[in-house]
Amino acid sequence: MPLDQAIIGQVVTGQMEAIERDHGDDENVEIGAVITIVEVLKRQGEDEYASNVRIRHNVGDPYRVLGLMRAAEQNVIQGFSQ
Repeated sequence: MPLDQAIIGQVVTGQMEAIERDHGDDENVEIGAVITIVEVLKRQGEDEYASNVRIRHNVGDPYRVLGLMRAAEQNVIQGFSQ
């Protein structure tokens, strides 16, 4: 069965719409680093799955990638308290 790419497209579209809404009129803003993290699930029985996590980014410095991921983690944690 081919992979359904619509899920990734929907998430990226939502992200771009949010960025446009927040920064669309600012000529001094540009997209910098982009990191995608995708969990690929493989059915291994009726109710069992194996999980494989894939990451892609356009950042040359691995320490910067870790810092950006930590900032994203903090954003998620802050969202819990709202």
